[in-house]
Amino acid sequence: MENVLSSTGDRKLDQAIDQWLQFDKNPQTVALVQGLVKEGAVGELRRCFGSRMEFGTAGLRAAMGPGISCMNDLTIIQTTQGFCKYLEQCFGQCLKERGVVVGFDARAHPPSGGSSRRFASLAAAVFTCRGVPVHLFCDITPTPFVPFAVSHLGLCAGVMVTASHNPKQDNGYKVYWENGAQIVPPHDKGISVAIEANLEPWPESWDITSLSHCPLTIQQHCHHRDINKSSEVKIVHTSVHGVGHAFVQSAFKAFDLRPPYAVEEQKDPDPEFPTVKYPNPEEGKGVLTLSFALAEREGATVVLANDPDADRLAVAEQQKGGQWRVFSGNELGALLGWWVYRCWKQTNPDQSTVKSVYMLASTVSSKILRAIALKEGFHFEETLTGFKWMGNRARELLDQNKIVLFAFEEAIGYMCGSAVLDKDGVSAAAIAGEMTSYLAAKNITLSQQLTAVYEEYGYHITKNSYFICHDQEVIRAMFDRLRHYGNQEDVSYPRQCGGVAITAVRDLTTGYDSSQADNKAVLPSSPSSQMITFSFSNGGVATMRTSGTEPKIKYYTELCAAPGNSDVKGLQKELDDLVNAIVEDFFQPQKNNLLSKPE
Repeated sequence: MENVLSSTGDRKLDQAIDQWLQFDKNPQTVALVQGLVKEGAVGELRRCFGSRMEFGTAGLRAAMGPGISCMNDLTIIQTTQGFCKYLEQCFGQCLKERGVVVGFDARAHPPSGGSSRRFASLAAAVFTCRGVPVHLFCDITPTPFVPFAVSHLGLCAGVMVTASHNPKQDNGYKVYWENGAQIVPPHDKGISVAIEANLEPWPESWDITSLSHCPLTIQQHCHHRDINKSSEVKIVHTSVHGVGHAFVQSAFKAFDLRPPYAVEEQKDPDPEFPTVKYPNPEEGKGVLTLSFALAEREGATVVLANDPDADRLAVAEQQKGGQWRVFSGNELGALLGWWVYRCWKQTNPDQSTVKSVYMLASTVSSKILRAIALKEGFHFEETLTGFKWMGNRARELLDQNKIVLFAFEEAIGYMCGSAVLDKDGVSAAAIAGEMTSYLAAKNITLSQQLTAVYEEYGYHITKNSYFICHDQEVIRAMFDRLRHYGNQEDVSYPRQCGGVAITAVRDLTTGYDSSQADNKAVLPSSPSSQMITFSFSNGGVATMRTSGTEPKIKYYTELCAAPGNSDVKGLQKELDDLVNAIVEDFFQPQKNNLLSKPE
């Protein structure tokens, strides 16, 4: 290939480009970079080479394209070389005995020649050239199959190439540790250091010709097979142009459930995601338009939707008036939590074992599992936001011979059981299908059962949203004001909001928690991100936090009512009033020039 030396006038940028052209063997990305250099497209070159992608606990996620700032053949090789070296440091000879697993979704970027399949093959080639056994999935697969394989096969680690529900141009590199959960600190820092120390590709890292592909399978389990076989319930499923279709169909078959109707326009993987603006079922009705139309044609009353890598699940149900209700992540968490515990209780009549049962939820998710646990006698724990925390906590509990039945986060992520220590939209879809069939046999809808759960354990009304702010100094000042509320010198948090007394404050930026005897938070704290939770005397809980990936300040609010209080409208108004006060008093959107969430 023609060698084009860069001369942008920025020495650091020129060095990054020249090193890239020296290392890269993909003719398409090389040609793209050479073209930009010849055109003098300094702005685009800075976008591609300005800074290397930062490896964190979520791995990598960025747009596909050339350069150190993007996902491509070379950055995949460099990342995997670093990861492999770090695994060698941690596991020694054991790594060559136990091995790793690599999976991938259907994303592709023709202009740069990149795709999830190719990235996975390159990652596998890096490991194999170091003598590490690799279980490489032979075809596209849901993300949860990778952590399952790590645990089931006793492997050292797993890699999943996916950008989940991100825009079509993105891709990602997700890492699992030997416990089957996503990595947590300090592994992310160790891997990041190892990547920087291994940037030059090893000679064999580009050789994908010798890879052998072996399929991995996952067995599913159910509790009401006889009901499933006779059920006439009609369900629609969409994989939103992702990998979920074949796996959900197989899971329903394993449960002896009637096959769900597939949305034809969305059932096959398509990296262009042509029928949706954002391939994220968490967006609600906008993503489910085709599903609703198919359901109405076929007489189906329930819609299941996975995101493109099939680790999330959304559920919608047609109401009596014909309108569709999309359950929130918290509502579906309440239903699945109730169902999973009910099934476990039926098969474990010895109530002495309930003391070994645990359910988990992220701290910004509904407290409904806490209410169920209090009444039923099992344990409930909160973790920081993200399944990396729940997965690792679940592994710790399992190692103590505890039973982890269920975990969820409000962002439509569910872990049913402990075979996969991560959110799994495939197993959740089959379990939701069985729950729907069971309830239908008793002439109960999902909406009616949700009401029954709230009637028994107490209504939990939630309201979540966010503001957009690009000014980090404004964000810092806003949170600092809450830490010195009415007192600029000493730490002093608000004592009330909207006339409702604040009974506890937990600040996971500073590690403060007023509910603890020593005022120290139990959950890990991090000074690099903002997160404060207020508990109120009326059962309200509000968390304000910054996003790690977007210019958002998010808030999560919930009013937890005692069983017996069924005044839903009154509870909703009470929460609305509290949220309005929080927005005006704590966020001060006009003063801080905050942009509201787009409708």
